[in-house]
Amino acid sequence: MAKHTYQTEIGQLLHLMTHSLYSNKEIFVRELISNASDAIDKFNYFYLTDEKYKNEDWKPNIFITLDKDDNSITIGDNGIGMNEEDLMNNLGTIAKSGTKSFVENLTGDAKKDSNLIGQFGVGFYSVFMVAKSVEVITKKEEQAFKFSSDGTGEFDITPVVKESRGTIIYIKLKDDEKEFTSPWRIKEIVKKYSNHIAYPIILNYKEEESTGEGDDKKTELVSKSEQINAAKALWTMSKSELKKEDYIEFYKSISHGDEEPLVYLHNKAEGANEYTTLFYIPKNAPMDMFRAEWESGVKLYVKRVFITDSDKELLPSYLRFIKGVIDSSDLPLNVSRELLQENRILANIKQGSTKKILQAIVKLDGEDRDTFTKEYNRLIKEGIYTDYTNKELLLDIVRYKSSTTDGMVSFADYVSRGNSDKKEIYYIIAKNENIAKSSPLLESYKQAGLEVLIMDDYEVDEIVTPAITEYKEWSLKDISTIEAPNAKSKEEQEIIDENIKPLLEKIKDVLGDAVKEVKASNRLTDSPSCVVKDSSDPMAGMAHIFRQMGQEVPPTPLILEINPDHAIVKKLDNLDDKEMFEDMAWILLDNAKISEGVDIEDKALYAQRVARVASKAL
Repeated sequence: MAKHTYQTEIGQLLHLMTHSLYSNKEIFVRELISNASDAIDKFNYFYLTDEKYKNEDWKPNIFITLDKDDNSITIGDNGIGMNEEDLMNNLGTIAKSGTKSFVENLTGDAKKDSNLIGQFGVGFYSVFMVAKSVEVITKKEEQAFKFSSDGTGEFDITPVVKESRGTIIYIKLKDDEKEFTSPWRIKEIVKKYSNHIAYPIILNYKEEESTGEGDDKKTELVSKSEQINAAKALWTMSKSELKKEDYIEFYKSISHGDEEPLVYLHNKAEGANEYTTLFYIPKNAPMDMFRAEWESGVKLYVKRVFITDSDKELLPSYLRFIKGVIDSSDLPLNVSRELLQENRILANIKQGSTKKILQAIVKLDGEDRDTFTKEYNRLIKEGIYTDYTNKELLLDIVRYKSSTTDGMVSFADYVSRGNSDKKEIYYIIAKNENIAKSSPLLESYKQAGLEVLIMDDYEVDEIVTPAITEYKEWSLKDISTIEAPNAKSKEEQEIIDENIKPLLEKIKDVLGDAVKEVKASNRLTDSPSCVVKDSSDPMAGMAHIFRQMGQEVPPTPLILEINPDHAIVKKLDNLDDKEMFEDMAWILLDNAKISEGVDIEDKALYAQRVARVASKAL
């Protein structure tokens, strides 16, 4: 016997399970049946494609046996089974990316943690809500093994004898969980949660029956065995046969969670390629969404035979939040899993499915629209950058903050309010919303009554936005690189430039290589200075590409713009105090950088300069 200690995260999870954070304990039946179905799915593929198994006398089934006297329930299957390593990976640890995030997000608040567990999904571990102890007897290869645990700190794995392949889970129920030995109760649960399972679920139980008449009448326990599910894969059924509740329960089953989906799409494609898809968008983004080891939520079937649930190429990676099923009628059953990526049929399915999903997202409105944006807007931006084919749809989906409107707005919203003569969409990229809204660069746009999109998802927007260039013939303009609205005429600007030229040269002499250029600004109304990027500098456009490749990028040279009409600048022009002039030149630069969220190199020196200037002013 090998005794093991649970992974830390499992220990915390089991503690929550045993304290019944789920509001409906009955879902342990759904979870174990779902796992059994997955195990049969996996063996069914080998049975149909591998010569080694083709001659076996095998008919897939799941069974549930109830024992009132023993106060136990047993759930088993004749699927692929597990070896010792599988038991360790599947039951001794949470073999799922995002586990650390899940545990870190646990608050100790029972209601909040219950919702989080529902979002994360716990599968097998839900059994400890009702179990005093659990034994899992399973066989995959020659040697069978038994996993035993009471849901506390340890578990045992022991070699045992088992004749047939598959898994049997024996659950000794807690004294107050006798309801789960009732045939009526189990039938009710299976009908509610697992009627769609594609394999027969057989319920075995004993029931009292009366025999004889009169004085000879007596009761005896009679063994019963009956199929209690429809055993028809839900996605193969027509929409007219299904209710919303059917779709929702199927989603809960495949997501191993307790939340309803945001939206579902059930489609059957006919023509050159025949396939059925059933996709769900979760209300909450998967916890592993931005991890390198994210898991696919889509299962591939061929003629209802499970092929894989680990192919990340079934949909574009930016749709990795989608859960559901693709079932093709055209792919060969024994298609090599390694060759799936190169398969033309699958490429067509991927293309058609992607378009259907994006079209459904475009139609979202109200609260559903807001929820989607909150959870997935960043992934849509990823799609804009990587999926040129569907770029137009993605541009209709993406949302941004605005300088003039509360909430998130679309490009279509902007265009409906914008200047249809110029056909320009103005935007500013900043490290956060506060920096953007207080940026001196916005001053002239506010004065002109022009809306500016605020792109404050800095790391993503800096990469993605330059790749957009236009939306339906409206060109996108970064306000840090273009002439401001209501700018002075060329002749007026030339006069200003000539008058202020000596001051600009003096400031440039002080700042040296810290700036590329010092020039008179025509974009400022309230602030004395601002910094802008040099749009002609090749590094300005390439910087995001180098950063994406993980390379160090030298800072893009900044241009310091000075507001000739500002009181500080006018006084600076007549200042004879050399030290104060130099301090103010640097303060104009550093203040402008701070306004744009750009780090200043020497904060201590900046503080000293401000203190000196303030001291002299006082």
